[in-house]
Amino acid sequence: MLQSRDGLRSLSGRRVAVVGAGPGGLATALLLAKAGIHVTLFERDPAVGGRTKTVEAPGGYRFDIGPTFFLYPQILADIFESCGERLEDHVALKRLDPMYHLLFEGEDGVAAEIRATGDEDRLRAEIARIAPEDAKNLHAFFTENRTKLHTFKPVLEQSFDRFFSMMSPAMLAALPHLHPSRSVDKDLKRYFADPRVRLAFSFQTKYLGMSPFRCPSLFTILSFLEYEHGVYHPVGGCGAVSEAMAGLARRMGVDIRLDTKVERVVYEGRRASGVVVNGETFNADAVVLNGDFAGTIRDLVPETHRPRWRDRKVDKARLSCSTFMMYLGIEGKLPDGLGHHSILLSKDYERNIAEITGGTLPMTPSLYVQHAGFTDGGMAPPGHTALYVLVPVPNLKSGIDWESVRPAYRRLVLERLKLLGITDIESRIRYERVLDPRDWRDEFTVHEGATFNLAHDLGQMLWFRPHNRFGPGLYLVGGGTHPGSGLPVIYEGARISARLLIQDLAGAKAPALKELPATSPLATQGEAR
Repeated sequence: MLQSRDGLRSLSGRRVAVVGAGPGGLATALLLAKAGIHVTLFERDPAVGGRTKTVEAPGGYRFDIGPTFFLYPQILADIFESCGERLEDHVALKRLDPMYHLLFEGEDGVAAEIRATGDEDRLRAEIARIAPEDAKNLHAFFTENRTKLHTFKPVLEQSFDRFFSMMSPAMLAALPHLHPSRSVDKDLKRYFADPRVRLAFSFQTKYLGMSPFRCPSLFTILSFLEYEHGVYHPVGGCGAVSEAMAGLARRMGVDIRLDTKVERVVYEGRRASGVVVNGETFNADAVVLNGDFAGTIRDLVPETHRPRWRDRKVDKARLSCSTFMMYLGIEGKLPDGLGHHSILLSKDYERNIAEITGGTLPMTPSLYVQHAGFTDGGMAPPGHTALYVLVPVPNLKSGIDWESVRPAYRRLVLERLKLLGITDIESRIRYERVLDPRDWRDEFTVHEGATFNLAHDLGQMLWFRPHNRFGPGLYLVGGGTHPGSGLPVIYEGARISARLLIQDLAGAKAPALKELPATSPLATQGEAR
């Protein structure tokens, strides 16, 4: 093997197979190609992006399938910059203000509302309309979470492949801010007495598929991240980001093979040495898996090569909730007051969350609506509207008979939309697609339909989450591995996995990624989701 001047083995001629062209797979492919590795990216679907794609439906309507907004684009900008490109030359990102419209249900309709904005003075005024005393504590909340985010950022940038990583200097510095006995809601009570205000800064735990009454207090940084760094809409939908990444990857020599399903990972001894595709073995120096962890690991990796995640443990893993989705193409316009993002929070939100966590289908559900046409006229033809509706529901472990309840639940959701002022769309629907947890499982290989992957409780984070270096020659990216779910977090996970892979192939700590600024905090949605 050729040696470079600094003693590292040359990466020229090394081959890596990446399985899955979701956000993590695309980001990893870019970083590996930048390091001089020949990358072949296999994607079973006819388009890149995984769930982070935008599809065009009959009638000219365009819908994001999963994530509908973009947080903290700096990390992806860093990845593009490391490849000699500027993100803004490939994707137009519009910062939204207001970021979203929160509507709090009362006994007789919407009882209060907050138009969330990153302008602290305006946000304080919004909060003061419903809780004047809580508004006085806003600055203190932001100050504490700014420190918390800064402290935890190094933790989220390091790998946790060894248990002793739990005692790293970054981790020890972060421990005083962890407060494992506090939930997000309990932590927020130190600042906000009104439960509606606490919801404004805690509903974001649903981006992780978790309850704010159970989610670790660390994740108050989710809402802070939105207010500090903004919520963005990629023009053309979130799929535009995936397509831009794929386009750059191809120009850098990445071989992207669509409509190509990988059947399994193959091994030489203990080391992953390639993948089987269409019955033929594709040899590689390393393999990267990008997909729903619990949904793919058993199919692709023999149990003997995952001793810490055998089938029994995967079955017992704590999962996120699922989602009931409606993608609606509507003739005509929607009410003027409906903005880009609207969130209806159920009048008994704590009960709503308890039902989802306990496996009961909520009959007074909260819901999220994206009206992308408010910002982006290209999401529907002239005179029409593309409407995205998401309702958090239990995953398939609940045993809910979706075959029988789906029609009635559809009607319930349409009825709930009236609280947002959308009162007359049934007769104007020209396109409709509905997904329930079964579709996430069957169409998108999401284990038990848990759209936000493994739960992010303290027993499934850091070292306890599937490792980025999963085994000799095998690496993971995606929401199921460290650092977790949400687009910016997945991109950070790609940086961690790519760095480890490059180091392993080079035989030492490689400098290939040193030019990447370490700027990623923990964030949202995602994976979506």
